[in-house]
Amino acid sequence: MDSLRKSLKGCFPFRLGTVSYIIPDDILPNVRYLADKVDDIELVLFESDELSNIPDEAAIAELADIAGERELTYTVHLPLDVFLGAKEEKRRAASVEKCLRVIHRTLPLRPFSYVIHLHGDRRGVSPSEDLSRWQDQHRLSLERLVGAVPGRMLAVETLDYPFSLVEEIVSEFALSVCLDVGHLWLYGYDSSAAIERYKEAIRVIHLHGVEKGVDHKEISTLSDSQVRSVLAAAEGGMSDRVVTLEVFGETELHRSLETLRRLMV
Repeated sequence: MDSLRKSLKGCFPFRLGTVSYIIPDDILPNVRYLADKVDDIELVLFESDELSNIPDEAAIAELADIAGERELTYTVHLPLDVFLGAKEEKRRAASVEKCLRVIHRTLPLRPFSYVIHLHGDRRGVSPSEDLSRWQDQHRLSLERLVGAVPGRMLAVETLDYPFSLVEEIVSEFALSVCLDVGHLWLYGYDSSAAIERYKEAIRVIHLHGVEKGVDHKEISTLSDSQVRSVLAAAEGGMSDRVVTLEVFGETELHRSLETLRRLMV
């Protein structure tokens, strides 16, 4: 696709990124394919009893070499199947250990940020029947994680519940925010209000379209004003930021890059 060959690398005052699943292949082939096209690649990692895509030490060394050669950074998305606020102590502790394994393995990459989900016990606007317990369990987990990396390196992602339920925890541990504007639009939250409220804590922005109740669509599904508001937010603040086009596929990335290129004119 012609637009994927026309790089937008270095074209913005923030770091433009996308995910490590654009072509149907493993992480390393995706990184090689994307390294000249974007400034940052979000490594989407998972680990289960049956399957894991966490790079081994040799792959980490190659990823580090590519980053050095191509002026590339990595954002590491910690595994989705962790429950750091779980009521069951065994489940909570296992989730912490899984996150720590990923952090320790990827530290040689000097990631721009680690994106983390503070999952609810259930989906929806109320993440738990016992919010105080759920929040305190997250505090126990985060005490361990900030012992491995500085708090600002952990970017807590906006999910389906009001982010106000965890903003005290974010502040307490000096964490960053991963503002997933696609999630905000999907669940009916005010993205402008969130940008204003968390503007100094935002380190990562996830940008993707929402169409007919489905997210992770190309951003061509959004209005120009929606995209421009996110780009303006990414350019503000006191530190560098990454804007990750969180789409999964060449066509979706192609159309998203075309939208950004058009809005640059």
